[in-house]
Amino acid sequence: MPRKNICKISTPLISTPFFASRFILETDEATMKTPYILEENRLCLIAKGKVNFNLSSTVFDLNMGDIIFCFKGEEFFATETLNCEYMYIDFDGIRSTELFKRFGIINSSRVFSGFDGLIPFWHESLSRASAENIDLSAESILLYTFSRLSANKPMGNPIVNKIMEISEEYFKQSDFSINTIAYELGYNAKYLSHIFKEKTGVTYSEYLRDLRIKYAVSLFNHGLESVKNVAALSGFFDPLYFSTVFKKCVGVTPKEYKKGRES
Repeated sequence: MPRKNICKISTPLISTPFFASRFILETDEATMKTPYILEENRLCLIAKGKVNFNLSSTVFDLNMGDIIFCFKGEEFFATETLNCEYMYIDFDGIRSTELFKRFGIINSSRVFSGFDGLIPFWHESLSRASAENIDLSAESILLYTFSRLSANKPMGNPIVNKIMEISEEYFKQSDFSINTIAYELGYNAKYLSHIFKEKTGVTYSEYLRDLRIKYAVSLFNHGLESVKNVAALSGFFDPLYFSTVFKKCVGVTPKEYKKGRES
């Protein structure tokens, strides 16, 4: 039996630096092939089959597990589909431009592969989200997916790979930093920071921050209530600093995020 479309929409606050307005599972071929102009940026995850997207006269051939970023103002439609389902999140805000720049997302570099593991996560989040918290659910998924771009991007540099490997294991420790890695690997910390930024396009401090915030979001999503405890478990010594960083990355404070999930 064919899966029905799931469409959940929120009304964004104009002053919000980063917001998600739509979180949709698209299964209808006729809708997929209907051209229209995007009013916001869009992140699509191909959940099943194959699809060719036409974006401003450029065709992208996508398979299950691929993601593609689409930009506000582009004409969007599918030219061909094969047993296709895809999910998408529409988003906008000042921070969108910052994220595009950080991860090098431009017209010629907007498709990423190997995101099959996120399909169940997107499905579950969409089905469980309510009208009151759909924006928070979609925003957290967006940020998590953005954070996975570096992990899915082939680095081709053993030092960078080792930095990421060590970071994934120890980022929950509040005293962990690039200096810890430098000591363990026998390199100068400034050199490691330089090579990391050169190969990934992201500073190491930003990468470590995003690892910790991503983990904090997952703790809140799994029912942890105490901001102080979540901060400590995520590698933040100071809960007030954690709240400041969380709001900068997610767009709301930890208390506002929890309230949105409880609504």
